[in-house]
Amino acid sequence: MPKVEAQSLCKEYSARQVLKGINLRVQNGEIFVLVGPNGAGKTTLLRILDLLEEPTSGRVLFDGTPINYSAKDKSALRRRTSIVFQQTVLFNMSVFDNVVYGLRVRGYGRSAQQRVKEALELVQLRGFENKNALSLSGGEAQRVALAQALVTEPELLLLDEPTANLDPRNVSIVEEALSYVNREKKITMVMATHNMFQAENLAHRVAALNEGRIERIGTFQEIFATPSKFIVDFARLENVFSGISKVSGEGTSLVDVGDGVRIEAAFEKAGNTTVFVRPEDIILSSIPIVSSARNSFEGRIVEISDLGAIVRLKVKAGKDFTVQITKRSFSEMQLTLDSNVFLAFKASAVQVV
Repeated sequence: MPKVEAQSLCKEYSARQVLKGINLRVQNGEIFVLVGPNGAGKTTLLRILDLLEEPTSGRVLFDGTPINYSAKDKSALRRRTSIVFQQTVLFNMSVFDNVVYGLRVRGYGRSAQQRVKEALELVQLRGFENKNALSLSGGEAQRVALAQALVTEPELLLLDEPTANLDPRNVSIVEEALSYVNREKKITMVMATHNMFQAENLAHRVAALNEGRIERIGTFQEIFATPSKFIVDFARLENVFSGISKVSGEGTSLVDVGDGVRIEAAFEKAGNTTVFVRPEDIILSSIPIVSSARNSFEGRIVEISDLGAIVRLKVKAGKDFTVQITKRSFSEMQLTLDSNVFLAFKASAVQVV
């Protein structure tokens, strides 16, 4: 039985439809991720699941039981869920008092202190108990908000862009905590995010929302194996090429994308075709590559972007290719602008749009 289910869910504000016939099932113990641009309806859907908003039509079931949004007392059901918003709101008191608040409301006694300790250790804030919550950095404050949500051990955890605007270290801490409680405590999660790498790393399944409708639901790999135009545009897929495809007769096709570039792909399709290759699927070397990869090109670096531990390069090899490598590899190869490099990627790394 699904932990939470939406059936034909709609929501209107002043005659403007924000959600349009949403149908989804989130299984018990699942991390279900909502992706989509601003205005897609992600936050509204989370607020309805947390009983902060009432749907205009349709219904939501929790453990198979329809939720009565008109009931005066919904506190019993809301205590089974927790929500973390993008904008953190903390009380002007200690970190400990902020985190313990939800337990005190629920009537916990002596066990509350130990649970707060465990929650703060989970988000790597041990020793912060007596600090004023309003004195913390943005990343620390968001980790306190997550500890607030986790300390009650909710059956359903809702997260609205929980790592937006956080630095990589804080993002990593939050993601590790979410993975741990899902794996060890089987907490069901529904999370909205713009971060496609986060969706790939955390989600059991993904729902792509566009203008209040669900475009697709599936695993990350299923959605991106044959992405729609909306997915391509939203995810800002790189290395997207269009051209004429001809079947090679060997289980592959050659796609002529112009400028002397032909890409071999592990599918059989003829005619106009658009394909993409993920930057992380491209091997880069300062010397010719000896590999079984069916695609090999020589080019020069025309753009360098330092992203911390990762460096993204734009390589002109007939067409512009975006490649992602570690900073260590970048340094070891002593690469600079105009460096001559070699690229290679497998035919199986080429995906059809």
